[in-house]
Amino acid sequence: MATPISTPTTAIPPPSSSFLQSFVALDTSLSLHLHTFFQFIPRFLLKSLEICGDGRLFFPVAISLLFLLSPSLQSPHPFLLSLLAGSLLDLLLVGLIKHLIRRPRPVYNKSDMSIAFAVDHWSFPSGHSSRVFFVSQFLFLSIENVREVLQEERLRNWVSGFGFGFGESDSTELFLKVIFCWAAATSVSRVLLGRHFVADVAAGACLGLFEGWITHRFISQLISGFGEIKLFSS
Repeated sequence: MATPISTPTTAIPPPSSSFLQSFVALDTSLSLHLHTFFQFIPRFLLKSLEICGDGRLFFPVAISLLFLLSPSLQSPHPFLLSLLAGSLLDLLLVGLIKHLIRRPRPVYNKSDMSIAFAVDHWSFPSGHSSRVFFVSQFLFLSIENVREVLQEERLRNWVSGFGFGFGESDSTELFLKVIFCWAAATSVSRVLLGRHFVADVAAGACLGLFEGWITHRFISQLISGFGEIKLFSS
């Protein structure tokens, strides 16, 4: 009896690898469709959101508020110091994950990126999304601290110098809603600009929410536990 000749078969990748490839393909396709469909949104608006969520703008503003609202250089405001510390944690984690994952940015990403963005070739996760959702989450969890800061006379005077002002009524909840909308809009703009894929933005948002909780639950408690921190001892 003749032995049947077996037909060569193509090696089937492991299920996990197959699922990952399918997920990446779906993510890539969805991101491209969203980027293409929403081309009618003015690019300058999306670029404005990009600039507002840029760390080069956020860190100077955060440091300025820290010095503005701290009683002295030796006693920095604990809430604002926690915000700054959490932002540094976000910068560290995003950089580490990007270095480990090394997912390239979308091929249709346009060349109008700033020098700082251009040297950052990696896409996962979105640093903008993690930063803005960290800020939103931390402020939401620290609503009482936010309320106190918004009532600071020095902050009101500083803001009024730019032609803005706070009303006499408590506007803390409205302020937090605006911050959340800003975080959501900034994250969506990353896909529409072609800077990131949908999964990058989703992962960045989740990371930011986690960082906000960590900062509120542990870092701010640690800083508050020290009481007066002497940054510049004589």
